[in-house]
Amino acid sequence: MNYKLIVNIATHLLLARLKQTIVAAVGVTFSIAMFITLVSFMNGLNDLLDGLMLNRTPHVRLYNEIKPSENQPVLLSEKYKNNINFINSIKPKDRGKSIYNSKAIVSFLKKDPRIIDVAPKITTPVFFNSGTIEISGIINGIEVLSEEKLFKISDYIIEGNVDDLLQNNSIIIGKGLADKMMLTKGDVIKITSSRGNLASLKIVGISQIGIADIDDSMSYTSLATAQKILGEPTNYITDIQIKLYDMSLATALAKEFKQKFNLDTIDFNTANSQFETGSKVRTIISYAVGIVLLIVAGFGIYNILNMMIYEKMDSIAILKATGFSGNDVKWIFVTLSLIIGIVGGLFGLIFGYIFSSIISIIPFETASLPTVKTYPIHYSGIFYIIGILFALFTTTIAGLFPALKASKIDPVEIIRGK
Repeated sequence: MNYKLIVNIATHLLLARLKQTIVAAVGVTFSIAMFITLVSFMNGLNDLLDGLMLNRTPHVRLYNEIKPSENQPVLLSEKYKNNINFINSIKPKDRGKSIYNSKAIVSFLKKDPRIIDVAPKITTPVFFNSGTIEISGIINGIEVLSEEKLFKISDYIIEGNVDDLLQNNSIIIGKGLADKMMLTKGDVIKITSSRGNLASLKIVGISQIGIADIDDSMSYTSLATAQKILGEPTNYITDIQIKLYDMSLATALAKEFKQKFNLDTIDFNTANSQFETGSKVRTIISYAVGIVLLIVAGFGIYNILNMMIYEKMDSIAILKATGFSGNDVKWIFVTLSLIIGIVGGLFGLIFGYIFSSIISIIPFETASLPTVKTYPIHYSGIFYIIGILFALFTTTIAGLFPALKASKIDPVEIIRGK
């Protein structure tokens, strides 16, 4: 088989029907460009949402959950432990939220080579006092430098600086809370803890995450200030947050730390399972739409090649009469479709990148997402590889059936019919 000759004949057939060839190639170009643009945008959107939720979630969280004891006294009795016992009005264990021996646990975890860093934290409900009005909320007592390293909370501070929390009796409040109480940076806010302790804290910053429920109630202060508000010693901690080098180890390490430290643990997959499902659904939809576009373009190529066979019956008969086999004729038409796929696919990659670049510079500013300035786009070479491979696959399949039909044409019947 003379491949150079086959490519030459295929090229001349394409040029002979240049308008139809351009239409077919444009169909492939449009499909690939839309596929790349859509997938890049959807993945960029997923990355944005990951930044809002998943990146602010520790890979593993250690805490004490308020819950009833699993081993009730009746189950320890030799007389009743093998019976079916019905127990009512069970009270939770009186151990509180404090993590026992927290400093030793934090020190141990910081030495673990699988862990990037550890951020101890205190989470406690409070009342923010505004005259006679009390607004319920939450104070997060954080180790400022560790929290900033792991979760980049400075990205969501629209006024002030996260380092200002290192000052005594300072606080950063959510924008929704600041608007409700008509407070600004530099004002003093009065707080009542769940234990009835009163405190006056200076507002050194205002944060805005973009989630209304959080911005209306959440605030940050230093670990030492939170301990002082609660009247607790310096070893009082309610949460230990862990970030890992390898996120895939989160589930296994959560189980390991639960047994080792006798604490409740939760990994980020469990904590954000519904959110992860939404990201997967968006990705599936974007791929599905792109594939449908390519299949539609494939039908266009199929129809054009079918028409070309009917119009080139004489040419096919002459080729066969001059010694071309049915296999040669088949490869001529497969080559036709491959040329359309390659040319259309390459232009599709170029236009896909151009469209993605245009979207990435379109302003997108909203008060709920202060860190986002333009529409999110995720650039990845894998999208372009998938696009060109699927373009070649679709066009090859679309051209194969007309090519098989052309290879079975009997030149004697065609010439006799003329």
